[in-house]
Amino acid sequence: MSESKRKGARSTKDIPVEILEQLNRGEIETANLVEWLAVDQRLLLENLLISNNRTVYLEPILSKINDLEKKTVNTINEVIGVTIFKQVVAHNDYEFLDVLANHKADLIRCWATYTIGQDEKLSIADSLSRIQPFAADLHFGVREICWMALRNKIAQNLTESIDILSEWAKSSDDNVRRFATEAIRPRGVWCTHINELKEKPELALPILERLKADSARYVQDSVGNWLNDASKSQPQFVKELCKRWEGESKGKETAYIVKKALRTINK
Repeated sequence: MSESKRKGARSTKDIPVEILEQLNRGEIETANLVEWLAVDQRLLLENLLISNNRTVYLEPILSKINDLEKKTVNTINEVIGVTIFKQVVAHNDYEFLDVLANHKADLIRCWATYTIGQDEKLSIADSLSRIQPFAADLHFGVREICWMALRNKIAQNLTESIDILSEWAKSSDDNVRRFATEAIRPRGVWCTHINELKEKPELALPILERLKADSARYVQDSVGNWLNDASKSQPQFVKELCKRWEGESKGKETAYIVKKALRTINK
């Protein structure tokens, strides 16, 4: 899926009415974070289910949204994806998953990623294989949600996940390489911590070593943030690794990663 070339409004009140209506109907992608936050996910869901003759799913999903203690874009996003999957299973309606995965609307593709994370029949290898197209999605929102959708399963299968993601770290796609580190950040953002990596960050070296001089700033930021996470529990590991990398790689890419990695230590 291609990311929108529209610049998007700078504030919610500046989004043209016709654009917001198109977003809520799932006819176009959001162009920026302002639009992403402005979409009425309940209305988008209703329009999706009406257009696909699945209105029977609506009330159970809306009920789960109403039960949420904290209703944020991310919690609503997750509960829609999770509950859609439960409805799909209950109705033996697996073909609907393809509708979600290939939809024009980025938020609907976000819901699709949670259906992968919820499928207990999938091994971690199969789950990662299915999530990879979303990791490579050209839309920022889908890329950010897809690692969160699979994070718990990755944490529960950490050794195998790292083995698989170390191969992703060799991908020609910047977005896929970035997923390899972002999905296993020890502390992460808006997600539960992976305690095993907080205590033993060296477990991720098969991935980190391959990205220490990555050419993409998107990946560099993720690697630097990963090590900054690790520095809060294992500062000596991060110091020693950064010192070694500086000796092995003299380029500006590694220098940028190291600076970002040491920012908490150097405060």
